[in-house]
Amino acid sequence: PICHWVWGPSGWIEALGAKDFAGGCVVHMSSSVSALVLAKLIGPRIRHGKKEEAQPHNVPFLILGAALLWFGWSGFNGGSALAADSVAALALINTYQAAGSALIAWTLLERWRYHRWSSVGAVTGAIVGLVAITPSAGYVTPISACLIGLISVVLVYPSFQVNSGIDDSLDAFPCHGVSGFVGTVLTGFFAKQGGLFYGGGFHLVGVQLLAALAVAIFAASMSMLIYGAMRLCMRIRVSAEDELDGLDEVLHRQLAYTPVKPYGPPGARIDVEADPGGAASSGDEDDLSESTESSGLADDGLIVDHKHTSLSLRVLSAQTV
Repeated sequence: PICHWVWGPSGWIEALGAKDFAGGCVVHMSSSVSALVLAKLIGPRIRHGKKEEAQPHNVPFLILGAALLWFGWSGFNGGSALAADSVAALALINTYQAAGSALIAWTLLERWRYHRWSSVGAVTGAIVGLVAITPSAGYVTPISACLIGLISVVLVYPSFQVNSGIDDSLDAFPCHGVSGFVGTVLTGFFAKQGGLFYGGGFHLVGVQLLAALAVAIFAASMSMLIYGAMRLCMRIRVSAEDELDGLDEVLHRQLAYTPVKPYGPPGARIDVEADPGGAASSGDEDDLSESTESSGLADDGLIVDHKHTSLSLRVLSAQTV
């Protein structure tokens, strides 16, 4: 229904004159609002909030994923022109302009607040800019796209700092929902045809605001209804035992990473055994012990390669001292 409302034919939001070039409302707002509602209804994970601060699982993979996402956005926004023409070229340029300006704005805000900047913050800023420019990619100038990216970060950044208690580990709602809302409304200001800054008055701003609110309300209400209907037919959430064991192990009988290590944990006692191929004197063992202790390697439970080639270290036990 949302797609029909916004893009027609004869959708009531389209009839009002609302503009959504590539899916700021249709894609980002609708999906993120539904995700937020379902996350609230299902409830947080058992261990959610018990750690001091959640850290990214793998920063290089995060950067790689964002790069692929940015590349894909070229077709997402550029392809929404439905032709290889000047509108598609404009949409592509605006997409990169907004993402770049948002990336810079986010890193500057992060630097101002935390006295540092990070690759994770830069990636987050770029995604915010990509989402914000999506509704207006083919309707605004490149300079306006830069301003949309900049303004969107300033307005969206505080929503990332809100601790709502909802288990949104990827910040899907602030990144896509809030950014999509801000981008949709800003389209009413910066659109070349009918925008406030181009002499169109507040009509388009009001229409954009109405469209964004209508989509959010519809997505939230329908998500609740669908969730309620599904609860009558099936179990929605896995058991606490399965959740604690991990769904990779329970459902797929596999783990992303093997937890077995060939050495003991920090603080474990490492016994030294002479290599059968060569005898080692007690003096050699003492020298090796002093060398490894001074380097800190033995404390980490690592196998040490020493100049005494006739002596090898083997982890015989991992009994905590």
